[in-house]
Order: sequence, then structure tokens, then C-alpha cells
Amino acid sequence: MTELQQPTQRRFLTVRQAAQTYPAMTEGALRWLRFNGSKNGFDSCVLNVGRRVLIDADLFEKWLDGHKAGA
Repeated sequence: MTELQQPTQRRFLTVRQAAQTYPAMTEGALRWLRFNGSKNGFDSCVLNVGRRVLIDADLFEKWLDGHKAGA
């Protein structure tokens, strides 16, 4: 019998929630990253729904890992 695969639930955070979840990142820093997202690749982590900016937590963590020293 094959086991049914559960779809993975994506975690979206507002800028404020992301700043609370990742204390090293301030709201201002996240907004700056978003504003310059086409230059720094941060656009890959962001979803715009109307005026709301949502950050995909899993993609954000991958983006952070890609910016480690020596990566």
C-alpha cells in the first residue's frame, strides 16, 4: 500500500512577523531588501497580494543560507 503524501504547507509572514521571527532582521532592513529585491534576489522570497507583502519563510531561510560568508 502506498502512503498518501501530504501537501507541504507554506509559511507566509508579513514584514512585521518576519522581523519578530528573525530578530536579527529589522522591519526596515526587510523593507530595504524588498525594495532592492531585483538586485539582491530577495524577490524570490516575496509574494505580493494587493498591497500586502508576504515573505515565504522557507524561501527566506534558503535565501539567507545562500548569503553565508564563503557561500
